Amino acid sequence: MLTILRGTSSQLQVGVESDLAIYRHKVFVEGLGWRLPLVEDGFERDQFDRPDTLYVVARDEDGQICGCARLLPTTKPYLLDSVFSELMGDQPCPHAAEIWELSRYATQTIGATPLSKEQLRERFCTLLKGVVETAMDCGAERLITFTGVGVERIAKIVGIHVHRAAPPQLVDGKPVVAMWIELDEQTRKALNVSDARLRQQALH
Repeated sequence: MLTILRGTSSQLQVGVESDLAIYRHKVFVEGLGWRLPLVEDGFERDQFDRPDTLYVVARDEDGQICGCARLLPTTKPYLLDSVFSELMGDQPCPHAAEIWELSRYATQTIGATPLSKEQLRERFCTLLKGVVETAMDCGAERLITFTGVGVERIAKIVGIHVHRAAPPQLVDGKPVVAMWIELDEQTRKALNVSDARLRQQALH
């Protein structure tokens, strides 16, 4: 059973933010080989890890981080717009209160027995449900993200309403696609998100 933590770095429990930075280093730098400019001493952070940045963190039964995500409002600087805007093709990067960016999304387990496909899918959905609920609580109606085409495929299999903002492009030799995640009835149903979130969203 996963435990989902949400909040800014100051709202998370003591030690979670540093554990998250270590987890991100193991996943994105050591595991995926990303060449990131601000990596230092086994911690992965960048200029978008601000005091107002929202994190969604998954912990396993042993309390170890096994998933993470980052949410940024597109009304302020965010990763896709500032660094990878070419992934939007001919479309402009969004800047709207109802659109948030999802980045640094991962569900890998570090140093543990590999999970089955069903377990991986369940973890993917549990973490993404936390992301969607957190985003909706902030008044979001859509998420913009960029990811490998494999994640896009999993999202579609699960039933989440995703669609491409532009054709895939190669980043470090791997196909990456910018895509929209609509926080609509289809997505809420696929992730079992309560309609109470929609009513709360309407209050923003």
